[in-house]
Amino acid sequence: MSSRHHWFLNSLSYRWYWLQQRCSKIVDRRHTQAARYLSISLKQSRRTFALLFATGICLSLVVSACTPTNPSNSLNDRAITNSSSTFQSVENNTIRIGYQKYGTLNILKAQGSLEQRLKPQGITVQWIQFPAGPQLLEALNAGSIDYGHTGEAPPIFAQAAGAPLVYIAHEPPNPKGEGILVAKDSPIQKVADLKGKKVALNKASNVHFFLVQALAQAGLQYSDIKPVFLPPAEARAAFEQGSVEAWAIWDPFFTAARRATEARVLVNAENLAANREFYLAAKPFADQYRSRIKAILEETQKVDNWAKANPEKVAKLLSPQLGIDVPTLVEVSQRRPYGVQPMQSEVVAYQQQVADTFFKLGLLPKPLDVKQVAQVPQK
Repeated sequence: MSSRHHWFLNSLSYRWYWLQQRCSKIVDRRHTQAARYLSISLKQSRRTFALLFATGICLSLVVSACTPTNPSNSLNDRAITNSSSTFQSVENNTIRIGYQKYGTLNILKAQGSLEQRLKPQGITVQWIQFPAGPQLLEALNAGSIDYGHTGEAPPIFAQAAGAPLVYIAHEPPNPKGEGILVAKDSPIQKVADLKGKKVALNKASNVHFFLVQALAQAGLQYSDIKPVFLPPAEARAAFEQGSVEAWAIWDPFFTAARRATEARVLVNAENLAANREFYLAAKPFADQYRSRIKAILEETQKVDNWAKANPEKVAKLLSPQLGIDVPTLVEVSQRRPYGVQPMQSEVVAYQQQVADTFFKLGLLPKPLDVKQVAQVPQK
């Protein structure tokens, strides 16, 4: 199946994910839990293209059945489903921010400082959680969010799919924040031992590039392993059950799994991958609403400053949200660097290296020019 077909499947998957999230909101507002259950069903539905295509056809009927009829909500509903939703959300003075299970945006959401800053302007913030970066950027491509954060690889694949994204800024490298785990009693002792083995990872995520680099350093080709594409929750279940021999994963899942299962770290990303967190926006939103981007970045930097000085408070703040114990989150927070940084030429060059690597592996349909979506600000 071609890369374009994979992106089409992913797009349908996101729409199914979004539908389940909206329906669960109507039922009991427990959309995060629903999304987790949905992730399992999505993997099953991806087994055949025909099944997903049929599912996609049916979505319009289901949406009409579960969409609220309250007139006061109709503009919000259209903002999410319409391809021009970026502009509709702005007209409704709502900024839609996609976030993952861990990162500075989680702290920003928990503190509520961005909402407080924007409230006098009549602007509200809608937070939408995603299991990983690829799904988040699928939402951006579909026009369902205006802003979000991911690792290194997701924006590469999103750019290849034609997503209207732009790089805004990034956090410092965090190579110790991702690694390859094996069971504590596994016979696998080094990366070269992964030859012929099943390795779980989230496709097109930040660990995808890291895994490729780790294999190359060990003298292996990407084709020498058996990649098993699973989102974090499913990957952990497969890892604990022994369905896969190794798992390439990022924090906080990385540290949480290591501590809970006593897994061994085969290798982390030091000297292999930078593991940066990027802030990205839909291009129309970034072009027309620079003051809102500026407000988000400034509040993010304030949160970074606070988090760097208060790792235990960060852990206690996020633990109820994430369902991860405080000691694990303290370790994660203490290890990661903080600080919003503007795009720099060396960072763009690094992202170009990531794109070139994926193209050579046949994972991208065509070469990319990262500079088209990641311009360095003029001093």
